[in-house]
Amino acid sequence: MKYFRIFLLLTLTTFGVPAFAQDDHSLLTPETENFIGYGIVVVALLLFIVVMLVLLRTFKVLTKIIMKYEGQSDEQIEAELKPGKQKESKLWLKLLSLKPMSEESNLLLEDEYDGIRELDNPTPAWFMYLFYGTILFAVGYLLNYHVFGTGQLQYAEYKTEMAQADAAKKVYLSHQASQVDENTVKLVTDPTVLASGKTVFMTTCSPCHGAQGQGVVGPNLTDDYWLHGGKINDIFKTIKYGVLAKGMPTWEKQLSPKQISDVANYIKSLHGTNPPGAKEPQGTKETESVTAPAPKG
Repeated sequence: MKYFRIFLLLTLTTFGVPAFAQDDHSLLTPETENFIGYGIVVVALLLFIVVMLVLLRTFKVLTKIIMKYEGQSDEQIEAELKPGKQKESKLWLKLLSLKPMSEESNLLLEDEYDGIRELDNPTPAWFMYLFYGTILFAVGYLLNYHVFGTGQLQYAEYKTEMAQADAAKKVYLSHQASQVDENTVKLVTDPTVLASGKTVFMTTCSPCHGAQGQGVVGPNLTDDYWLHGGKINDIFKTIKYGVLAKGMPTWEKQLSPKQISDVANYIKSLHGTNPPGAKEPQGTKETESVTAPAPKG
């Protein structure tokens, strides 16, 4: 039961933390995610080593059982599994397809040069199987990548990975965009952002402010006068929390932070458009701060 709990904890650490990190980028920084990833790799390697040790122990136990079943005594089993420095293990020699040192004289070839003689010791079977396996792998590799084209070559794989990275980047940025507030909102002129803001504006804001921001029940949004501030942060805050005393509802529950940011930027883009039938100015005049060009010398 104790080992089962440890295994369950490691499993949750391995599979649960990365999934949680992908769902909420606000809680884990990229550095933390990398650290967790390295930790998972280390844990996986440790688990692999533990499994290998357990398998080795299992093989030794099975070997003892088989040798015991064949009628060998405990002393013979110990001598076979743990040979001394002067005694070679028959099991080890059999696995490696080697001959014992006692049979070396039978393997000597007749050819001799300068007192040196060669042993007629064939290549171990396991090595030959490994060699033939590499040949089969090479043939499969050639057919897969260069004949049938079912696998991607290096440049094609690079383009695929770049496309996947770009998609992951967009997902990450979309998560980050959802974390914007009145303190971090930025003024942007991206057409995509303005188009998104216009869509939301036409649905939620135009009944009170007009389709062109000229003002109906609500104030005119295209002139220099503002009731609650004309900076991007002020507009975001007004949309988010509303002004209930003046009939401006709060949109914090209905719109996402990104949608509020898009609407605020779209409203800023309406400045100076002077639509027909614009409502009279209300509030305090605020002028846009423009940096003067440097004088020519």
